Amino acid sequence: MTDNERIRLDKWLWAARFFRTRAKAKDAIVGGKVHCNGQRAKPAREIGIGDALQIRQGFDERSVIVQALAAQRGDATAAQALYEETAESIAAREAEAVRRRARRDAVLLPDHRPDRRDRRTLEDIKKRGGL
Repeated sequence: MTDNERIRLDKWLWAARFFRTRAKAKDAIVGGKVHCNGQRAKPAREIGIGDALQIRQGFDERSVIVQALAAQRGDATAAQALYEETAESIAAREAEAVRRRARRDAVLLPDHRPDRRDRRTLEDIKKRGGL
């Protein structure tokens, strides 16, 4: 593709491997999880090189700049060449991952699964309205 060509947003997201299928890419766009140049986009919106995209996937939010266009889905290394993630986006994702890990480590988990006696005790507590 040449630099002056444009491609549908849902097709590019699929080719860049942000989503496994075009249908999932379309659902994310319609659901407001993808913004193009700060504005909510539609699946058929045409994007070009230099456009800024904000993509939310689960807990992660990525800000990427379109570096190249592709209509076909290639391997992962080719997909990573289609965009460049901003430094602020990388730092924010890493900080959020650290926060999630810290929250997970703060939760006290039992050291074993409940046995018959533990289950009966829990059932009694639940029946009395304790939990």
